[in-house]
Amino acid sequence: MTSELITSKDLKKIDPVFGQYSFDDHEQIVFCNDKDTGLKAIIGIHNTVLGPALGGTRMWNYANEWEALNDVLRLSRGMTFKSAITGLNLGGGKAVIIGDAKTQKTPELMKRFGEFVHSLSGRYITAEDVGMTTEDMDTVREVTPYVTGISESKGGAGNPSPITAYGVFMGMKAAAKFQFGSDVLEDKKITVQGIGNVGEELVEHLMNEGAKVIIDDINRERLEEVRDKYGVTIYNGNDIYSEEVDIYAPCALGATINDDTIYKLNAKIVAGAANNQLAEELKHGLILKERGIVYAPDFLINAGGIINVYAELENYGRQEIMRKTENIYNTTLEILDNAKINDITTHNAAFNIARERIETRKQENLK
Repeated sequence: MTSELITSKDLKKIDPVFGQYSFDDHEQIVFCNDKDTGLKAIIGIHNTVLGPALGGTRMWNYANEWEALNDVLRLSRGMTFKSAITGLNLGGGKAVIIGDAKTQKTPELMKRFGEFVHSLSGRYITAEDVGMTTEDMDTVREVTPYVTGISESKGGAGNPSPITAYGVFMGMKAAAKFQFGSDVLEDKKITVQGIGNVGEELVEHLMNEGAKVIIDDINRERLEEVRDKYGVTIYNGNDIYSEEVDIYAPCALGATINDDTIYKLNAKIVAGAANNQLAEELKHGLILKERGIVYAPDFLINAGGIINVYAELENYGRQEIMRKTENIYNTTLEILDNAKINDITTHNAAFNIARERIETRKQENLK
């Protein structure tokens, strides 16, 4: 018998699912494999207390299956609290497909994935995420009704990216109001990291308001395209986190606020579209608070997309979608004020409200 502590590396080998940090009482993890189409996917259902688990499908060329599993667990957990804090009657779920969306995605693969989604009988409802398009969701719809974000021509709410970006913009303005005393972003220096569909839409909102926007992305061709379209500046330095800006907007993959970057960060506000921006929520949320950097919780301000696709389930129109998304401004201000009054991190302030709503419903369900 030994008293030595088990390293996290060894723990992963012993308990590859239940033993990892990102596993947070998930209800169900589904591994999907199909030799004929090459499909390798994982569906994570975190919590269904408030309703069926809804969350997008991400197709990404993960380094290994462990990375994919960790991502789907973190993302599905985040969807639970995103729906709860936004007041939607939905649980949290997410799916990842392992592979290169540009070269390995086929209609046959998407249909086979849809069949796996259908086998869950509505416990999980999928939607568009990184590496996916509205057309892909239309393909999935051919084999299952448990999909949202389909084309408007087919009765859906369409591409959620513009609404996601608008919600982030609203949350960013609220954070500016809290930090600077005004929500006017004119002349504010803002770094947008990640120029995908949501990132570009956010850039457009910021430029329309007169902000000074700096963009960064791993795709140089994409950077030049957006620069030429909006007249923004491409970041050409060596360390974007050290760049002195008013607002840092992470809009690519998560965990960019981590041990390596958090003390370099030279922004007054963090407000972006990426999910799971804090590598370690409690630790890095506290450091941001101690450094006086206002963090607009990601699962709150990037909720426009789920508001958009939820419309397909509740049959409300564009006007209600915009009303709910604009309300992200008010909710963000309430969360930031709550954190200040109670001397807690903004992440904890948002998390506590979301968790309370889930627990209240859980108790109601037991009666």
